[in-house]
Amino acid sequence: MRMGTRCREVLLALMLLLGVLPTSSFGAQVHFQSDTLLQVFQRDTATEQDATVLPGYEYLQLDAGALDDYGLAFHFYGWGRADLADSHYFDDSTDGKLLYGYLEYRRPVNRFSVRLGRQYIFEGVANEAVDGLRVSSDLGDYFSLSLYGGLPVALDATQGRSGDSIYGGRLSHHYGTRYEVGLSYKAIANDSDTAEKMIGVDVSAFLPANMSFYGYSAYNSETNGWAEHNYGLRIPLGSVTLKPYFQHFAYQDFFGTGANAIGPFRVLANTDETLTAYGLDALWQVDSAWTLGGKAKLYDYKQKDTAETFSVQLTWQGDKTQFGGEIGRTFADNTAGNDYTLGRLFGYCAAMAGRSWVDFVDADALLAYYDESIYGKDSSLFVSLGTGKHFLDKALTVKISGDYSRDPYFDNDLRGMLTLAYVYDHK
Repeated sequence: MRMGTRCREVLLALMLLLGVLPTSSFGAQVHFQSDTLLQVFQRDTATEQDATVLPGYEYLQLDAGALDDYGLAFHFYGWGRADLADSHYFDDSTDGKLLYGYLEYRRPVNRFSVRLGRQYIFEGVANEAVDGLRVSSDLGDYFSLSLYGGLPVALDATQGRSGDSIYGGRLSHHYGTRYEVGLSYKAIANDSDTAEKMIGVDVSAFLPANMSFYGYSAYNSETNGWAEHNYGLRIPLGSVTLKPYFQHFAYQDFFGTGANAIGPFRVLANTDETLTAYGLDALWQVDSAWTLGGKAKLYDYKQKDTAETFSVQLTWQGDKTQFGGEIGRTFADNTAGNDYTLGRLFGYCAAMAGRSWVDFVDADALLAYYDESIYGKDSSLFVSLGTGKHFLDKALTVKISGDYSRDPYFDNDLRGMLTLAYVYDHK
């Protein structure tokens, strides 16, 4: 058995925090969750064909302190992996990662908040993992400000961290819960070279007749062009809800951002392609159990052919049972290879709890038919079955599942997985 450096770092960090930072120093509330996953499947490796791969994953989450109130709190989440079969299948990938680990202090005055450590930043144009500091606060009754800075986690494996940096923030104006308009900025440097500079505008508003409007736009100040527009409207009409939306992406401005343009999307960044999408989601709550939904979306490319996709979904949900199905069709103008029909059936049942040796079962099946064969195959199939049982007053859940798939890229792929999920809460 081998355990990589990343995995050891995650587990060591958690043990140190549990030992050095007692729960009493953060308050009475503690949330701990452990998810252990044991998988088995076969893959070709550099040294063996159809090698058995037995990865073991451990996901750990710890939250302690003033979780539902103002004060000091600590948050941690990370994962590690061990190749139990020593198959060398994961030699070129990381063995674990600290996803987030930060201290947070909140106070009621102006909703002041400060976070220090590895954290996720969602501030307008920012959707980044950052090792650093974030501060936010209301500025009176109508304005709010958040600022952040540090090192971008996504670039920590790219020629080291020297010269890497990220900073930005968001200034918003709001009028109660009626509307909010935000202006955001993000700048990332990789080895002292500009990797990304984006300016964003976002808006959300509650309109008459219970309608709501939301969306955002992102401007690339490196390429001097709008990278993205994404806007939607929610229209409730009794038991029917309509959600029309509009999206636009300019590849050169969306992917071509300084040093990041040399990454895996450099081919797209060097094109003059644009994608404009128009869509409509519709949902009809037939009664308390049945729901009927539909989706339609048009993809309009500047250089490639247009495409349309349509689907309908029907679900039934009871107290402890849910099942449903979906069927969809995609058309691509003058490109038969992208025309296909997709069908799905899914279900979950927990009604047998206390009546049999298992508490729940779930199933999911996905079937796709292609109008034109791909590598000699005109269909894809995915089937997943799982069952499990709760222990320790539902604090521990044990689940066994299996997945089977076949598609143009795999003749057959069979996987098995054992999952143990443990949750502890103390208040």
